[in-house]
Amino acid sequence: MTNASQPQPARQPPRGNAPHTAPRKAVWWKRLISWALTALIWVGIGVAGVIAYYAVDLPDIDQVTAAVRRPSVTFLSVEGDTFAAYGDIYGENLELAQIAPVLAQAVLATEDRRFYSHLGIDPVGLLRAVVSNLKAGRLVQGGSTITQQLAKNLFLKPDRTLKRKVQEVLMALWLEKRFTKEQILTLYLNRVYLGSGTFGVDAAAKRYFEKSARRVGLYEAALIAGLLKAPSRYSPLNDPQASHQRTVQVLQNMVAAGAIDQRAADFAALQGAAELVRRPMPAGRYFADWIVGQLAEIGDVLGRDVVVRTTLDLGLQRRAEAELKALLDREGGKSNVSQGAVVVMSPDGAVRALIGGKDYDDSQFNRATQATRQPGSSFKPFVYLTAMERGFAPADTMEDAPIKLGNWSPHNYNGKFEGRMTLHHAFAQSTNTIAVRLVDEVGAGRVINTAHRMGIGSDLRHDASIALGTSEVTLLELTAAYAPFANGGNGIAAFGIEEVSDAQGTVLWRRQGEGFGRIISPQALERMHELMSAVLTEGTGKAARLDRPAAGKTGTTQDYRDAWFMGFTADYVGGVWLGNDDQRNEMKKVTGGGLPAQLWKTVMLSAHRGLPPRPLTVPEPEAGIAAQGIEGTAGGLGQAAQEGIGLLEGLINSLFGR
Repeated sequence: MTNASQPQPARQPPRGNAPHTAPRKAVWWKRLISWALTALIWVGIGVAGVIAYYAVDLPDIDQVTAAVRRPSVTFLSVEGDTFAAYGDIYGENLELAQIAPVLAQAVLATEDRRFYSHLGIDPVGLLRAVVSNLKAGRLVQGGSTITQQLAKNLFLKPDRTLKRKVQEVLMALWLEKRFTKEQILTLYLNRVYLGSGTFGVDAAAKRYFEKSARRVGLYEAALIAGLLKAPSRYSPLNDPQASHQRTVQVLQNMVAAGAIDQRAADFAALQGAAELVRRPMPAGRYFADWIVGQLAEIGDVLGRDVVVRTTLDLGLQRRAEAELKALLDREGGKSNVSQGAVVVMSPDGAVRALIGGKDYDDSQFNRATQATRQPGSSFKPFVYLTAMERGFAPADTMEDAPIKLGNWSPHNYNGKFEGRMTLHHAFAQSTNTIAVRLVDEVGAGRVINTAHRMGIGSDLRHDASIALGTSEVTLLELTAAYAPFANGGNGIAAFGIEEVSDAQGTVLWRRQGEGFGRIISPQALERMHELMSAVLTEGTGKAARLDRPAAGKTGTTQDYRDAWFMGFTADYVGGVWLGNDDQRNEMKKVTGGGLPAQLWKTVMLSAHRGLPPRPLTVPEPEAGIAAQGIEGTAGGLGQAAQEGIGLLEGLINSLFGR
């Protein structure tokens, strides 16, 4: 028997029956950790691969301080006021300590309040932007930091692609590693685009407030910071009201960021807005576009920052733009006319105002210089001038009766025929049959030569229909071709540049020359003055009558597609065109003697404000020149015609290949 008091050995479980629960749990967790580590490694490899892929063509960050930009072109009016600028305009490259502190505060409060605490990207700011956008149901706030914006603006294209966004993040991290926060903010403030061609806060301060970024006040600083969101939309030059609303929003951002208190923000919003110089809306942009195309012909200005002193009368330009827009707003709907163009120049060819359309922001197509349209009866002065030079006089008579040339039978506007009439009456009433008979009498070739001599550069049809203005021209060339009627019979070329200088004021180019000399004889010019004055006093252009001697011609094309009024005084030459861009879209019986004549009158009254009336310019006949002879050059393109009209015609034929 066994002693019950002795200790019993512990019972061992049967071999092969040990429980497996704990070891299995340990194995499961080991496997989970192993899988996680493996996945993490592969994710890391993938991220590294993505970074390597997108980093291959990253730009050289060492070039961050090199400013690559387009040369700037600044345009000045005759009064010396800046009215347009092209290219990239940079101000002085300022250190952060030199920039007004409120300007940096306004930018940080609006664009990146956590700038000094993040590493180039801001997850908190990004999350806040996502929440704000979801609440608003639209994009109202961005999550990019100032460092990211700098990377994008300096190095990357504005494409909204995954590649560009990844590269932006990489460049931001790189910038943060290579530069201090102060250096990054300084680069940003000196390079960011702020509208109107300006880059950097100093250029913007000078453009909008005519002062350095060193001296901007609180309101001005907030306005500049507000431009970062949408430079064109919030520009005080484009929309003062939207600019002010955005500025007030920036001031509130500064309050929320603790940069200023509410009292300072309220005072700035009231006082700053009242003191802000509210410049008029931009003007002369069609004119500036026209001038830009001519600068390429001046070799010394290529690739340089230049200042162009122009012939533009900015006050007249603004008033003419306003008159055109007001007329189209008032009459456009009921008359079915949507566009117009205006050119005003001095008799020597200096363009004082040029408007290429109703609204430059809606359409930059220049209808004064680029659009070619039929001039209608406004071409008739060249027909009659040819006749006057060949011995016709205003008192001569011709038959207003049906006429047929081949298969063509022109009619008068009113559908009637008046019988025998003087050329004086026929021109004043714009009688078509008489103009066609004159072309048939003197020859279409001679009329074409006269038009080219006067300044028409476009190709012209060599048939009798030229009498009715069936060949297309631009408003600018037609206006320039009327200038010899106003200046005593001298040939001119329209011009808009007086002088070009570099940024330091050194003159690179200056206009020289006074025109092409006499191209209309005094007698022929005097007769044309009689005919063209009658248009305003008794003819189709009565609506254009001024308080001083003036002359001109109406023009209306078939089916009312184009309506013109061209005219002049001793001081100015003006041209007006109204119509639609789609030439199939007919106006509702708008003639040259209607809306165009009314617009011409209001523009010319504005141009002559303060000027005393003067008689039309007719020079005294010079000894040795026949009554119908011409002295000078054929539109400035050839040698002087010395032996009368016959030799002049031969010269023009050789020049134009006709």
